[in-house]
This record gives sequence, structure tokens and C-alpha cells, in this order.
Amino acid sequence: MPPSTPDFETRVARTEEEVRAAQHLRYRVFVTELGGDGDLVDHDAQLEQDAYDPFFDHILLFDHSRGDTPRETVVGVYRVLRFDQAEKMGRYYSEGEYDLTALKTCGRRLLELGRSCVDVDYRGGTALYHLWNGLADYVLAHDIEILFGVASFHGTDLDALKEPLSYLHHNHLAPEPLRVRAITDDARSMDMLAADAVNRKAAMTATPALIKAYLRMGGFVGEGAFLDHAFNTTDVCLIMDTEKLSDRQRKIYTKGRG
Repeated sequence: MPPSTPDFETRVARTEEEVRAAQHLRYRVFVTELGGDGDLVDHDAQLEQDAYDPFFDHILLFDHSRGDTPRETVVGVYRVLRFDQAEKMGRYYSEGEYDLTALKTCGRRLLELGRSCVDVDYRGGTALYHLWNGLADYVLAHDIEILFGVASFHGTDLDALKEPLSYLHHNHLAPEPLRVRAITDDARSMDMLAADAVNRKAAMTATPALIKAYLRMGGFVGEGAFLDHAFNTTDVCLIMDTEKLSDRQRKIYTKGRG
């Protein structure tokens, strides 16, 4: 359990040791908890890593009351890739799952989000709020206009996920100018139930907290889901246009700073 008075700090990783701490947290969540794997996952060192990590910034949530080293104190992570970093890398991570043409040609400043997770002991509390505010700081600092990235449901059994996926399709589909589409043989339609057959309460209960947080902020989803068998997840692409935030949403997102 976390301490009663955590000592939180949120900022971008500054050292390789801090990046390794983020990869270790990702290992505990995505590999140990969710059963994921990958070509570069280091099971001996317990690091969930891939070839994209060196190009991304890693926004970290520390609880300094837990210890003295990054591996002890990192309790949350967001991996982010700005549009200019994507140009250097030659692509976005999400392009392995979605056709991003609509976003890449919209003329807006993009930020891709991914590998977001929080230590199991810190879920349901204020940790996600602090991590979200760290992301808001980053967005403001780099004048980002569009945030996007894949978020996951656990498992690849579409029949078990037909309620929440259908709800997202009928109620939160991105407008056409920003609508990305799932590609490859692992793409699946989310339109599995008619709109009037969806139980909203059941759908939202089955939707992960991170996805619901984006929806509350006015976020949308792309068309189609992607079955990620390596990570044992069903992915949706979330999109948020910061210009579309209401005044209330903007104050929550930016802590009233602009």
C-alpha cells in the first residue's frame, strides 16, 4: 500500500536510470499483470522495452517517500512522442495499428501518448490526477493541439468486449477530419451491437479508467479496434483536440493555468 502522505513529483525522465525505472514499472504492469511480451522485453532484468523508447520522452510520477532510487520511487509513467520527434524517427508508434493520415495531414501540432500505467498500489487515488497534470504541463510547454494514442482493454475476446466497444463506436467516434482507422488483419469493427441494444451502464463499467478519463475530457475514438496478441489487449485509438475543451474541462486539464 502507498504511504498515507505520498511525496509526489511529476517530470520528464532525465537519466537512463530513470528510463529504466519506467521500463521496470511497465514490466510489472504489462508483462506480469497483463501477460504481455515483446521482442525486446528483458525478463531477466524485468524491463518492458522496445525500439521506440529512445525517441520518446518519458513523463514520470515519483513518490519520493518510497525510497531513494528511481526503481523504488517511480509509480507512474506516460511515454510521449511529439510531432518533431516523430519526424526524426520516421513514424509514430500507432502507425503499426492505425492509418494516421487524417491526423498527419491536419496541420496541427501532434503528441502521441502510450505505455501509460500506474503502480497497482496507487490506483484509485490521486496518482492518475498527478500524472495527468504532468502531461498537461508538457502539452502547454510544447503548444500541443492534438493528443492521440492507443489505449487498451485487457484480453482479445471481442464477444466479452462488444458492449463497451459498441458504446464507443456509437457515442464517441471521432469527427471525420480527425478519424483514424484500424488497419492490418488484426483490425476489427467496434460496431457489434446496435446503438439501442447497448447498455450504457454495463459498457462504462467495463471500460478502463484511463479511457473514461479521456471521454470525460471530450476525447474521441478512431474507427475500429486492434487486437494486440503480443500484449493480450484490444486497443482503441483515443484522440483529443485541446481546442474543443470546454472552460470547465480546460481548468481541470491545466489546473487553471491557461
